[in-house]
Amino acid sequence: MNPSSEARRALASPFFAGLEGDIGVSFEFFPPKTERMGEILWDSIATLAPLGPRFVSVTYGAGGTTRERTHATVERIVRETAIPAAAHLTCVDASRAEIDEIARAYWDIGVRHIVALRGDPPTAGASFTARPDGYASAAELVAGLKAIAPFEISVGAYPETHPEAASASADLDNLKRKIDAGADRAITQFFFEPDTFFRFRDAAAAAGITAEIVPGIMPVSNFAAVQRMSGLTGTAVPAWLAHLFEGLDDLPAARQLVAATVAAEMCRRLYAGGVRQFHFYTLNRAELSYAICHLLGLRPKEPGQ
Repeated sequence: MNPSSEARRALASPFFAGLEGDIGVSFEFFPPKTERMGEILWDSIATLAPLGPRFVSVTYGAGGTTRERTHATVERIVRETAIPAAAHLTCVDASRAEIDEIARAYWDIGVRHIVALRGDPPTAGASFTARPDGYASAAELVAGLKAIAPFEISVGAYPETHPEAASASADLDNLKRKIDAGADRAITQFFFEPDTFFRFRDAAAAAGITAEIVPGIMPVSNFAAVQRMSGLTGTAVPAWLAHLFEGLDDLPAARQLVAATVAAEMCRRLYAGGVRQFHFYTLNRAELSYAICHLLGLRPKEPGQ
């Protein structure tokens, strides 16, 4: 089905009716800080695993502050599940030799996928400064990882331009350098309106970027927290979104329903525009991401499928 006929069908029928479930999904988690948070994380992984994700990724704190917990979480996913695990790696506060050693350790335990990022400094508001003996950029990191082993590599992309980029075109040039260095796909920062992604996808294609670009989806479970994150990433928060969450601070169940509705509708519109791969920033909770996948027609897979 071509995108224009799918768009017509989306407008002419119940919004989620008749979807084929022909999507691929991936999920992002962060390493737990406490035993209770670890239980929540593993419950979430167990809930989402039957959806057959392409991979699940585990984040890496600024300055490597979660390095050991990231490694332990990734190792457990590899050891105890059949889900391909992707480990985040950054250029921050480590030498090339240290990063290369971490990458080799991941390869040795069976990790074949790295999310390669420049990373943010451990001090909020500080500018990134490359170590003389370190990787200076995500593009350099990608090239270094490819020299170590044939990793599958995902990199980041900013539909609304990285806050430190000189311009949107300069940001696209940087993305192209990462792809040309060997990255297999780009996963976008979260955004709140479908046209934001479509404009970026078109601009990337015009810039000669042919690699897969996967939209990153952030269901809004805590509006104040998302506002803070949006300020750090340069993500625009529409006035209509703020209005929808107004008055729900003390109503978590209602807030969950609104969050699922908003994110699911955006994903449905992305689907109507031809998107078939989605990456969910889960914040270690499964319910919202699972509900959205269900609405998009994705169902648990039988063993062996």
